[in-house]
Amino acid sequence: MAEQRRLSTSPDQQAILRRAWPYMRPQRRGIAGALALSALATATTVAVPAVIGTAVDQLLARDRTGLAVAVAAVCALAVLRLVIFRQSEVLLTTVGERVVRHLRDLAVTRLSRAPLRLVEAQPSGDLLRRTTTEIADLANFVRSQLPEVLTVGGYLLFTTALLLGYSPLLTLALLVVFVPCVLWVLRRFKKAANPAFAAEAAEAGKVASTYRELVTSREMLQTCGGVGFWRTRFLEDNRRRYGAARRTQRALFVISLSRVVQGVTTGMLLLFGGWLASRGHISVGTVVVFVLATRQLFESAAQASNLVGQAQVSLVGLARLLNLLEVTAPASDGAKPQASGAGSQDGNTSRTGEHGDLEIRQVSYSYVTGTEVLHRLSAKIGAGERVGLVGPTGAGKTTLAKLITGLYDPDEGSVLYDGVDLRDLSAAELRRRIVLVPQRVHMIHGTLLDNLALVPGEPGEERVRETVGRLGLTDWVESLPKGLDSPLGMGEGQLSAGELQLIGLVRAALVDPAVLVLDEATADIDPDTAWHLETAIDALRTDRTLIVIAHREATIERLPRAIRLEHGSVLAGS
Repeated sequence: MAEQRRLSTSPDQQAILRRAWPYMRPQRRGIAGALALSALATATTVAVPAVIGTAVDQLLARDRTGLAVAVAAVCALAVLRLVIFRQSEVLLTTVGERVVRHLRDLAVTRLSRAPLRLVEAQPSGDLLRRTTTEIADLANFVRSQLPEVLTVGGYLLFTTALLLGYSPLLTLALLVVFVPCVLWVLRRFKKAANPAFAAEAAEAGKVASTYRELVTSREMLQTCGGVGFWRTRFLEDNRRRYGAARRTQRALFVISLSRVVQGVTTGMLLLFGGWLASRGHISVGTVVVFVLATRQLFESAAQASNLVGQAQVSLVGLARLLNLLEVTAPASDGAKPQASGAGSQDGNTSRTGEHGDLEIRQVSYSYVTGTEVLHRLSAKIGAGERVGLVGPTGAGKTTLAKLITGLYDPDEGSVLYDGVDLRDLSAAELRRRIVLVPQRVHMIHGTLLDNLALVPGEPGEERVRETVGRLGLTDWVESLPKGLDSPLGMGEGQLSAGELQLIGLVRAALVDPAVLVLDEATADIDPDTAWHLETAIDALRTDRTLIVIAHREATIERLPRAIRLEHGSVLAGS
């Protein structure tokens, strides 16, 4: 069995910004501009204590002109800061939203193109959380907290430079007391926070997956009496998430120790600064500058302690998103290229013909290492041939259907259409040539027409009606309350399993593939719907290759040839 990539529940958080930079690079000019404006806005804030200190010295010297100039400078700085900060915030938010939008689009695109085997191996609730909730949290951080983070960081840097310019000695004393204590607090927080926040995100994903299972399996749980088991499982998942949340809160408590450090530092500053001023080493204005600047410095540190938790949540979410992007990234070699442009759509660049043989060569496949579902299977289905694929439950019929439609790649061997390995075809050409109508046909919220038109090329209503008529399904469509405009999905216009198969068949006919595979299309449906479905199958173009996985004898008898899977490994044809 080929090694299957999986998402990590606690992905690596090292060098997270460096790993994210390739996705931010297209917005580098906007990022640089936003950072420059943010730095300028912070510099105007840092300058205010210096101007006030100058005003105090002018007041003590009874210099009214100097005092008036200082007051005017403070007012001008306040207005300038307001204007610049607003512009930097708007620019930073705009750039940040563009980056988040790009990440969201890329995540959805890669998931839609990822191998089905990879997607099926992940808990669906975890995938949903990574591509919705955690991206939304990241967007909220960009809008609300990122401007504050940059402001706080800039203020810490510029304030230190300002204080060094006024009194290196007092600044040194401030740094000796404040910095080691704060670094100790931050180091303790980082040690506790990284695993705590990652564990909480992973447990939240498990809760989401368990809850989604309830929604999709509610009928089975109720009819089979499994609600109690599911409830016990959900409560256990929720208990683990609660425990992870408590560990996160304990980590956040560590950062609150910085407030104690701030109180001790302020007391030292007043005592030492007053002593230096009394001996004439510094002016009273300098002491005022230090008091005001460090007060804002401590407020920034307190603000940073409040932001660090949200920043950690966002970094964990970003790490989980990058892990998703890395795992679903197309391989540099051997990946199916994504066809684009008109040439690909009209078939000018096609490597295969509209008609071709489908050949299975020595194919093996396993879901679990050491247990093969299919073992060295070989068969050939000629162009335009109609074949039934039969066998007992668990024989591997659905697995084989996914292999011959390119949804799975075989562990060994190959599947070829018109002499070309499916793995060498572009995704667009593969979907034009081979289409699978699965056991479960998925619907979207919208009208019947919206659901029928979920195929490449966006067919119009006229083409949909023509296809429905060609398949002999006009009477069925007209029997619905509003025909093609009947609302479906989200609890509206509930259809039977057989009617869903009819929708899948119409979609396939709209694509008009060379090979059509129907997976259990007539299983467990009423005779009337089965008749509609079998009639529609008969109405398909006669030169199309048709492979039907079926249990109904009436369906099998309509097909001139049957291929039987036995014991999960032997393929016998007749």
